[in-house]
Amino acid sequence: MGSHDDRADPAARNVLGTPLQVCGLDPATGFFRTGCCETGPDDLGRHVVCAVMTQGFLDYTVAQGNDLVTPRPEWGFPGLRPGDRWCLCATRWLEADEAGVAPPVVLEATHEAALQIVPLERLRSHSVLG
Repeated sequence: MGSHDDRADPAARNVLGTPLQVCGLDPATGFFRTGCCETGPDDLGRHVVCAVMTQGFLDYTVAQGNDLVTPRPEWGFPGLRPGDRWCLCATRWLEADEAGVAPPVVLEATHEAALQIVPLERLRSHSVLG
């Protein structure tokens, strides 16, 4: 986990070019657990896509070896359920989209760094209102 100084610029932008909005605080998401999909040099996975969890995506990601369902109290992680918002790795979201199970995306809370991996049109086709 990075320190406060490693966090993205407070003027971080979303994929629409406006100020980055909070993705989720219950549970607190983001690489830095600030509730925002901020990124920085320590975030090698680029946890920048704010997604609304679906059962289909949660089942898919468990099958891919990334269990987001099982609570991990030692990490302060309650486990995710459908409807929870979570900052996903852009590459994992793209893989899920290619598999037909991409969860909906909150564009206002998705960091602009996602555009280095996922085209805006693809994110937009899965967008839901924040």
